[in-house]
Amino acid sequence: MSKRKREAPERFINRELSWLEFNDRVLREGLSSEVPLAERLKFLAIVSSNLDENFMIRVAGLMQQRAAGVRRRDASGMTPTEQLKAYSRRAHRMLSEQYEGIGNAFREMERHGLCILEAKAWNPKQREFLHSYFHRNILPVLTPLSVLQLDPFPLLPGLQLHIAAMLEKQPDDDETKDNLVVMPVPGGLPRFITLPSEHGTCLACLEEVIAKHLGVLFPTTKVLATTVFRLTRDADVTIDDDDVGDLLSAVEEAVIARRRRMVVRMQIAAGAEEHLKNWLVEWFKLSEEEVYEIPGILDATALFELAGRPELEKVANPEWAPQPPRDLLGKENPWEALQDEDVLLFHPYESFDPVIQLMEQAAGDPGVLAIKQCLYRTSGDSPIIRALERAAQNGKEVTVLVELKARFDEARNVGWARRLENAGCHVIYGIAGYKTHAKALLIVRREEDRIRRYVHLATGNYNDKTARLYSDIGLMTTSQELARDVAAFFNLLTGRSEMVGWSKLAIAPTGLRPRFLDLIDREIQASTPTDPGLIMAKVNSLEDPVICEALYRASQAGVTIKLNVRGICCLRPGMEGFSENIEVRSIVDRYLEHARIFYFQNAGHGEIYLSSADWMVRNLTKRLELLFPVEAPAQAKRLLRILETFFEDNLKAHRLLPDGTYERVVAKGAPVRAQERFHDEAVEATRLAERTNVQFRPLAAP
Repeated sequence: MSKRKREAPERFINRELSWLEFNDRVLREGLSSEVPLAERLKFLAIVSSNLDENFMIRVAGLMQQRAAGVRRRDASGMTPTEQLKAYSRRAHRMLSEQYEGIGNAFREMERHGLCILEAKAWNPKQREFLHSYFHRNILPVLTPLSVLQLDPFPLLPGLQLHIAAMLEKQPDDDETKDNLVVMPVPGGLPRFITLPSEHGTCLACLEEVIAKHLGVLFPTTKVLATTVFRLTRDADVTIDDDDVGDLLSAVEEAVIARRRRMVVRMQIAAGAEEHLKNWLVEWFKLSEEEVYEIPGILDATALFELAGRPELEKVANPEWAPQPPRDLLGKENPWEALQDEDVLLFHPYESFDPVIQLMEQAAGDPGVLAIKQCLYRTSGDSPIIRALERAAQNGKEVTVLVELKARFDEARNVGWARRLENAGCHVIYGIAGYKTHAKALLIVRREEDRIRRYVHLATGNYNDKTARLYSDIGLMTTSQELARDVAAFFNLLTGRSEMVGWSKLAIAPTGLRPRFLDLIDREIQASTPTDPGLIMAKVNSLEDPVICEALYRASQAGVTIKLNVRGICCLRPGMEGFSENIEVRSIVDRYLEHARIFYFQNAGHGEIYLSSADWMVRNLTKRLELLFPVEAPAQAKRLLRILETFFEDNLKAHRLLPDGTYERVVAKGAPVRAQERFHDEAVEATRLAERTNVQFRPLAAP
């Protein structure tokens, strides 16, 4: 078989297994002795929260296909059934390593004065305290559910802890039926209870306290056995907005429908009484591979709470405070600053505040006539929402696209939509059949001699909270060509404009993949043996087979391809004669890498782009996404240097091997940690400005 003509299964890595390898890289941080203890706890918690979401969506989708008898093979050659079996094997192995790491972390916690005590370790004083605590604070909110006496049995929510208990039969009980009770663990109570202790801080887990006191609720019956379990339900609910009269109501109904979907995973305490475990497995109709026995604390996302406790402050990362954006140092008036030059914002190393301040200024500025914005996700108490409300109340034309179908943020976004409508904003929900994932803001302002449009485009959401946790890039500009395109994009969303005639933007679902393919093909044409082409890209995921095939062609034409892919990567690099010119790296560090950056060398006339889109089928065909160039020389040069730094990282980087596994990049020469370098550069820029008396002035209050 020709090396250039490989079978499809050899060309692609399975998407689900590739995602598990990403979660394994998160786990490696949680197991690394070089990572501070509090941060390790966070990574170990993220492993669990990642798995929760992946089971609810991806695994649930595969189970739907299996139930429907689908045998179609994916690009890697696997059927849904084969994928589920392989996923279960890998996830069980990951679980074993994760809980070994949690055990080690708990032992290390004790050396810092914080411990989790199991029931068998409670001393008499602690037992007496918990007895009193249970009666005062827990018992009043407990609701035992008799499994065999309630018809129909109440729904058990997904991702909530429950305690199953087997009770001794009473003389008048049906001999053919077990006496079983399920006790939901109230989510509104503290997960950890502080115990009296002479040395350090000792905690007890809420679910264990409840399990040990269940007899209080059944004073005439002996509790024979208890076990803690947790269900994960299918949350892959499709909202068909092609034929929906009231999309707000449809989304609300879909959120409720998730609660009743099938169980796709059960986590249960290891060593559970066999009869009790078997009964739960049969009740929820689970196979062996869908049951995960947990040798420790169930729902390890609770480790986030432990990581933030004061006892572990000394073993947490030092704070990296966001710095003033270097392009705004010394600038006081945002309108004048943007007229002078484009502004690049690199979060979280640089503050997100200028975006909020710009919107607050616009809301109160008499010259501002209109504000248009796309909202995909935002924070709980969002200053962005407040600014939009105030702008509308001040008589400005405010148009907001709220994406109601943003996964797991549907309920919150429904609430924002209603608030904005009540404030007088024009709220729209995009184009039927597509999610709007673009991040765009347009402000129209009357000035002395003209109407000027101010634009903000970004790789990340308008969320002031995640802007401190995610690594993203934004561009502020008054470029007339870009502003015209952005204005036309909003007209596309609100009216019947067609997606034609773009000057600077490329827009999915019609124009983004073709634009990427043209850029890749141009690099192929420009590449020569003496001057090979170069493509560098940073994305969250690479799964689109058409893009993968184009990159394979470029590799075979001699183009050097350097990909920084945080998560899923279905492309298989390093295959001789096929993809040996492709290198794939992934970085997992304290911030979630979220920016999408693309560089094409173009025979010495390099072009660099930012985008809201990953190289995935859903982004390129099922969403409204934006790709935009960064053309100002200073900002383009800076972006290229940022991109290069990701490939220089030799402390937090992993390299993808042809077999789909990853190996840590071995440090050669001076150590480079990309995120630390970006932080240090932001701090140094601020210090330099201070030494030269160029103070950062927060944008003036409206």
